[in-house]
Amino acid sequence: QVQLAESGGNLVPPGGSLRLSCAVSGFTFDNYYMSWVRQAPGKELEWVASIDPDGINTYDTIGVKGRFTISRDNAKNALYLQMNSLKSEDTAVYYCVRGSGVGGAGCYDRWGQGTQVTVSS
Repeated sequence: QVQLAESGGNLVPPGGSLRLSCAVSGFTFDNYYMSWVRQAPGKELEWVASIDPDGINTYDTIGVKGRFTISRDNAKNALYLQMNSLKSEDTAVYYCVRGSGVGGAGCYDRWGQGTQVTVSS
């Protein structure tokens, strides 16, 4: 049974940092691209970042460049998103997903339940 379980979401002031984690089970983790996507209230789903199966190549959307870093630990079947210099516009539910969003592909076939990130003073 495929499972993706996010954790680490919280309320944080502008300029703060958070690290999201995603524990994965039920499939061969290091065979797949993995991504983070987010959805803010009243807005469409937005791709945030993707990482290749080996963890060598990463890709992210222009709005988070230099602030967010996607990474993975294939030995632990875990995906991470380090978020620094958070802004109010980063407020959203963040989802760990299987698949790649690079180039607008948006091909995700498994999803976690999501974790809420709120950036507010």
